[in-house]
Amino acid sequence: MNLRCAIVDDEVLAIEILEGLLKRIPNIQVVATFNDAIQLLEKICELEIDFLFLDIEMPGLSGIDFLKSLPRPPLTIITSANKNYAIEGFELNVIDYLVKPFTFERLLKATNRVSEIVSVKTAHPIVSNSLDYIYLKENKRVVRVKISEIKYLESIKDYVKVVTQSKTVITKQNLSFFEKSLDPQHFIRVHRSFIVGVKHIDAYSCSSVEIGSQEIPIGRLYKDDTLKKFGEIVDTE
Repeated sequence: MNLRCAIVDDEVLAIEILEGLLKRIPNIQVVATFNDAIQLLEKICELEIDFLFLDIEMPGLSGIDFLKSLPRPPLTIITSANKNYAIEGFELNVIDYLVKPFTFERLLKATNRVSEIVSVKTAHPIVSNSLDYIYLKENKRVVRVKISEIKYLESIKDYVKVVTQSKTVITKQNLSFFEKSLDPQHFIRVHRSFIVGVKHIDAYSCSSVEIGSQEIPIGRLYKDDTLKKFGEIVDTE
């Protein structure tokens, strides 16, 4: 999948370096560059881009204020020499935060993340730009589900049952797709047939997880990763 991007940075050299690195990634095309966010703000509606590289400290309008000014900002990777904006950046749902100078390997990791998200958005389910919701196709309709409300997902043959705090949706998809799409900080696969939302876990042991009245088994192949995720080792002896 080819991805179109724009670069915003007040340092010409920084743009040239980033463009040079991106030329080594075959599916990334730089379609526009800007030396300040105001220029981009004037052109944002005309650009057809999949994502944006955005500097923070720029004259006139900072990268943070630029993102705040947009009701639906594009997928964004921040590039900044100052790591102090990282928390504020992630609160604005940026895809990644690259601290200058960064390596090609670090850049590649960030662009791969964009590729994964764009792939999800162009398939079913569809993840919104804000990454707050997931859209699931159920029969002949598309249902919006808030990601933070997902309690667990269960694989049922060619379908996945998504159980949330307020509803249950059954969509034609495989569980591995959701495993790759959902944030591993908030979701963990505990069994070949189950993914659970970490915040909804009420109790767990070395063999199962409890979410409300539902007891979900921990599979043998997933046990070590599951217990590590929970932050402690359960004595099985």
